[in-house]
Amino acid sequence: MSNIYYSQTHEYVRVDGNIGYVGITDYAQHALGNIVYVDMPEVDDDVTAGEEFGAVESVKAASDLISPVSGAVVEINEHLIDNPRLVNENAMENWIIKVELSDKSELDELLDEAAYKALCESESAH
Repeated sequence: MSNIYYSQTHEYVRVDGNIGYVGITDYAQHALGNIVYVDMPEVDDDVTAGEEFGAVESVKAASDLISPVSGAVVEINEHLIDNPRLVNENAMENWIIKVELSDKSELDELLDEAAYKALCESESAH
């Protein structure tokens, strides 16, 4: 069983105990192109599943970040402030925020890897 879950809006959460590492998927960073800015919440802010918590800006477009989980932000990825392109280099390693999960049952609403791949394939076909 994987510890990575995906949202329909192309964010992922990698779960380690009660902590979720939230970022955008490889599919999303490819679609956006060169990322030039990542707008992140503050530490101690609360995020809510299904609601916006920041944005990613690329040379092509700006895209809202939608949290796949609810909880308190315990850390932001400071490296992305000076080097947002790290997301392009490895989206799955370069998470955006670290969240202390308030309701792990929300993970049941997210996609597993197979379902997420199917979603990406159906979107690519359009």
